Amino acid sequence: MTELNIQLLDWQKQVWADDTRFKIVAAGRRTGKSRLAAWMLIVNALQADKGEVFYVAPTQGQARDILWQTLLDLAHPVVASSHINNLQITLVNGSKISLKGADRPETMRGVSLKFLVMDEYADQKVEVYEQILRPALADQKGKALFIGTPMGRNHFHDLYKYAELGEDPTYKAWHFTSYDNELLDPEEINLAKKSMSSHSFRQEFMASFEPGGGALFKEEWIKFSDDEPEVGDCYIAIDLAGFEDVDKQSKNKNSRLDETAITVVKVNEDGWFVENVIHGRWTLNDTAAKIFQAVRDYQPISVGIEKGIAKQAVMSPLMDLMRRYGRFFTVEELTHGNRKKTDRVAWALAGRLEHGRITFNKGEWNSDMLEQLLLFPDTLVHDDLVDSLAYIDQLANVAYGIGDMDFDEPEILDVVSGY
Repeated sequence: MTELNIQLLDWQKQVWADDTRFKIVAAGRRTGKSRLAAWMLIVNALQADKGEVFYVAPTQGQARDILWQTLLDLAHPVVASSHINNLQITLVNGSKISLKGADRPETMRGVSLKFLVMDEYADQKVEVYEQILRPALADQKGKALFIGTPMGRNHFHDLYKYAELGEDPTYKAWHFTSYDNELLDPEEINLAKKSMSSHSFRQEFMASFEPGGGALFKEEWIKFSDDEPEVGDCYIAIDLAGFEDVDKQSKNKNSRLDETAITVVKVNEDGWFVENVIHGRWTLNDTAAKIFQAVRDYQPISVGIEKGIAKQAVMSPLMDLMRRYGRFFTVEELTHGNRKKTDRVAWALAGRLEHGRITFNKGEWNSDMLEQLLLFPDTLVHDDLVDSLAYIDQLANVAYGIGDMDFDEPEILDVVSGY
């Protein structure tokens, strides 16, 4: 049998070699994701005893433009026939590769699929896969590859995050940027960066899930340092997520999962030093243990938890831990102050960030904090870490530039925030 000359980039080899059933790849422009899809379509079709192999793009026209010629070139030694009118290639073993458009779902019903590629999945209606194509994979336990450059926070983002959790062994996620294509000149990418907005560059070349929205915080305001100030008071503010549905939600790929965020900040006259942000989805008892451990490790002078049912729930196991280990501390109740979240967060953080009064310690949580800050207040993006950080404003008692108070005339008490 004729051998195929399969040549792959380093990142493509990672995805190729993995035997996970459902593979989700978020990759930047010109990374080589469509070429990987072509090779996987060809090989899976050659290995198929029965059933069909589908490549699905947002439209049939896109399917033809993106992959038709590439498939013919790569599969040439094993192509028996091809029909451009119906975008179908038949290989020497009788298997067929069909190119489809998600805009024409009626052409994909009633088939049995051995392998499926969903290209630019973010631009397709989720119902096409969930109601038509996923059932078509069932009888043969077919595999699927989802590829695309992010286009905001939609069903592609939800599927990627679900796979990224690693709790479902049939799903796995990969993230690659345009820099991961060793055949692409990095200087060309750098040149594009100079002429593009940071938002567009992160989305198109860095494959970042960047929803639209008017961000309150600018990237140039963010500064990092691993030099912790010697002087300062430590505070811990906690924004709680729910507990009872943690296990259930973690198995739902379409759920937008909130996290509990425990933010540790050292405050002095120079501003805030964010030492750590511990975040995740935990059970009630695990959440109490995380809070207790943070208090034990950082020894804050004040601890605050957002008011609500979640706070009431966590206090019982937290008190049990205090009694068990003989270490007691008071928990302050943090409130919204009858203000919208956007106003409250901006009130607490915007001025301090702009004036360089907030410094972030270096840690694994940096990327999550940076993402949430730069995209706030987009409603499609989580803000748990940002909300927790903003609550430090209620706990900290350091004011900047306070002078003599004059009750006859309003006076700015905090030059950073502008109050």
